[in-house]
Amino acid sequence: MDLKLYFDPVDQSLSNRRFSTDSFIQSVYLNESKMPDIKLMDVAIVGLLETRGSQTMSETGVRLIREKLYNLKKGEGTCNVVDLGNLRNGPDLDETYKRIQSVCHYLMTKDILPILIGGSHDLDLGQYLAYQEEDKMVSILNVDSRFDLDDKAESDPNENHIHRIFTHEPNFLFNYSQLAHQSYLVNASATKVLQQLGFSPVRLGTLRDDIKRMEPLIREADMLSFDLSAIQSIYGPGGHRSEIFGLTGEEACQIMWYAGMNDKLSSVGIYEYSPEKDAVEYPTAMVVATMIWYFIEGFKNRKDEKGFQTNDYMKYVVTMDVEPEMIVFYKSRLSDKWWMEVPNATHIGIYDRHHIVPCDYSDYQQATKGEVPERWINTYSKI
Repeated sequence: MDLKLYFDPVDQSLSNRRFSTDSFIQSVYLNESKMPDIKLMDVAIVGLLETRGSQTMSETGVRLIREKLYNLKKGEGTCNVVDLGNLRNGPDLDETYKRIQSVCHYLMTKDILPILIGGSHDLDLGQYLAYQEEDKMVSILNVDSRFDLDDKAESDPNENHIHRIFTHEPNFLFNYSQLAHQSYLVNASATKVLQQLGFSPVRLGTLRDDIKRMEPLIREADMLSFDLSAIQSIYGPGGHRSEIFGLTGEEACQIMWYAGMNDKLSSVGIYEYSPEKDAVEYPTAMVVATMIWYFIEGFKNRKDEKGFQTNDYMKYVVTMDVEPEMIVFYKSRLSDKWWMEVPNATHIGIYDRHHIVPCDYSDYQQATKGEVPERWINTYSKI
């Protein structure tokens, strides 16, 4: 794929000459007058200017986010980052989805993780479709204050994109988790439907009780889609549908840190920034920039935790008085993270990578008391 056919260069006013020598931009390869060689890249920033999925979005937010991000300081460790510039919109919205799909799929085949910034939340449909040719089931983590499951024909695309993902054929969705929805903004029956499907909607209050308990859900995801409307308006007034309640800026960065450390995660999208709603000095753009910074710092700390039969893991076998007869747990000696084994009786290849699922110490404790963890039950029902 010739990427320069898909992208417009980064705004020339954001040249690295404008920034201090210890700023983040000094460690980024920019698509300016020439598209950089991406062979050795780890992460690619992709600006999205597509706004036709929402009636009130604008195109100026991407530049503001870049300016804030570039001005941050370089972190520790090594991660080769390229900014590919802004993806050119298609003649219609569906064509833009296809362009996002093609670019993300191409980057992922090169082991480069795309970070999509800007545009309306429905653009995560293109992000999801990038996995269609992978011949594997995938798991989505969506952070949003609402469900976006509207199936009415007159709805804006950014209000029904999750419904489109659920009903897409062919179906390659294994699990869907949503963090930080607000109960008074969603239909109660929709919550029950998601739970009946074995999916994991986690309301804001539950997340806030102990955000560390969210780490296994985040670690299970192949792709992350983040709607800035999930963040409190005091931190992110520029979120398209931000409310007075929601995540704090710190909590949003904590989620991104966990996501960055997830060896399995291969794409990120941050959507719904409306700069015209932002406050003076554009604090929302600063929140997004900091989220990206923390994601990349987490990415640098990936442990490549695979191969559960190696000495890097301790194995625990818990015998049960009920079905199943036993549950096998693994604990990493490198990171102290936990996984549990879920039998795949059908031996269908596309489910193999979901055979051992992320969990936490509380799941192990529950099993030692003779109780089957809900996480185990949900995964087994899907397989």
